[in-house]
Amino acid sequence: MADELVHYSAEHGVATITLDSPHNRNALSAQLRRELAERLERALGDDTVRVLVLDHTGPVFCAGMDLKEARGSGAGDQGVNEFPAILERIWTSPKPVVATLRGPARAGGVGIVAAADIAVAVTDATFAFSEVRIGVIPAIISVTVLPRLAPRAAHELFLTGDTFDAEHAARIGLINAAVPAERLDTEVGRYVRSLALGGPKALAATKQLLQGDSAAAMPERFAAMLATSAEFFAGEEGQEGITAFAEKRKPRWVPEGAGEA
Repeated sequence: MADELVHYSAEHGVATITLDSPHNRNALSAQLRRELAERLERALGDDTVRVLVLDHTGPVFCAGMDLKEARGSGAGDQGVNEFPAILERIWTSPKPVVATLRGPARAGGVGIVAAADIAVAVTDATFAFSEVRIGVIPAIISVTVLPRLAPRAAHELFLTGDTFDAEHAARIGLINAAVPAERLDTEVGRYVRSLALGGPKALAATKQLLQGDSAAAMPERFAAMLATSAEFFAGEEGQEGITAFAEKRKPRWVPEGAGEA
């Protein structure tokens, strides 16, 4: 039996779900996805839990999909197939969800951050929608990310794949706050205490009010984006990009000299 990759603890009305796969930067492997989904259901099914906190070990919050598992897989075998249910569960959770970022997030990891109600990051955390650089697209995470981002920022960052810092992430609406590392737990605790003061039914209803029709439309949108994403992951361009990433080289489509200062 493989070691547990997602830990769960609950006390004083707060369930903490901790990603603990630092060897691959908390990438969304099949085991991690399965355990994360199980821990979310456990928290949502516990009437004593009022707030969920997503945390992590290691220097990276989440690096996105596990590209080692995606390499050489067909569209029907891609890990993206199970990911929408996780994002939807976080987004539609009747209990507030707070994401704690002690380090960077990439691709699918940014989708999790966007799905949470509140997100706080250390100032030196970085973010990137790096999908286009390996020949795939940020299709699935767009369902949770686009409602958060300023439109111009979304165009720039989705298309370029450029890295941006936590302060910029806060300015464009991806996270709520960027704070020094020594203040992170204090700031997260402040949000958690404030959320715990709300009535459970009132909080759930307020989340529905804030989401409008987005939650109802989410299954259909995820289904469409899932098909597109799986096709790109399994396609020739995506597989070349994933292989190039593993081999630490530029993909074949990059023109000679491109990207050099």
